[in-house]
Amino acid sequence: MTFIDIHCHIDMCNGKTSEIVLRAKKAGIGIILSSGINPERIKKTLELSDNFKEIKVALGIYPVEALELEDKELDKEIYFIRKNAKNIVAIGEVGMDMKEGKEIDRQINNFSKFILLSKELDVPIIVHSRKAELECIELLEKLGAKKVIMHCFSGNFKLVERIKNNRWNFSIPANITFSEHFQKLAREVPIEQLFCETDSPYLHPVKGMYNNEPANVVEGYKKIAEIKGISLKECEREIENNYKRLFLGK
Repeated sequence: MTFIDIHCHIDMCNGKTSEIVLRAKKAGIGIILSSGINPERIKKTLELSDNFKEIKVALGIYPVEALELEDKELDKEIYFIRKNAKNIVAIGEVGMDMKEGKEIDRQINNFSKFILLSKELDVPIIVHSRKAELECIELLEKLGAKKVIMHCFSGNFKLVERIKNNRWNFSIPANITFSEHFQKLAREVPIEQLFCETDSPYLHPVKGMYNNEPANVVEGYKKIAEIKGISLKECEREIENNYKRLFLGK
C-alpha cells in the first residue's frame, strides 16, 4: 500500500525537489500527482517527472491564467498536452474561477476544451471551481464527463450531493485538520469517492503555517480515518483502490 498526494504543485514548493521527494518517500507516499498550470510550469513538471518516478503529471492551464492567453495560444498549449499524452495521467488543474477571474463566457469556452480533451485522452480531469461550483458541475454534466476529481471543493452541500450522485470524486486538502467544511465533506461523502491532496505549497495542515509539501498528505489521511472510524491502513488501502479504479481501470 502507499499514500497518494492526488494534487500538488511540486515545482512551486520551496527547497530542492530531491529533498521534498525524499521526505515524501520517508512518510510512505508513493505517488505525487503534480499539476503544471501554465506554459512554463507544464514544461517544468514534465522535466521533474522524468527525474523522479514518484512524480506523476497532470497538465492544464489554471482558469485565471487561461484568460490571459489568446484562443490561439490556449489551443497551442492543448496541442502540446495532447502530444504529451503518454507522459500524463490527468488533465488539471483546470476549471473556472469567479473570485479572481471574470469573463464567464470565455471561462466556459476554455473549460469546455479541457473537458473534451480529458474525454479524448480518457484520463481524469482535476477541477478548480472557486465561486463557480454550479457552473462547473453543469458544464461537466453537459459534456458527459465521467472521470472527475473536484479539487478542494468549497460549494454547498446540495452540490456535494449532486457530485456524489454523478459518481465523481473529491480531493480533500491537508487542512482538513482544522477546516470544518472539509471535515463535514469527509463525513458526507463515501470513502470510495475520496482522495487526499496537499495542494502544495498551499493549504498546510497546521493553521497559519505555509510552505506545504507532499509529505503532509498523511495528515489528511489521518483525519479522514478518524472521521470514518477506520484505521489509517484501511484508509490508505481504500484511497489506493480509488486511484487504481479511476486512473488504471482496475
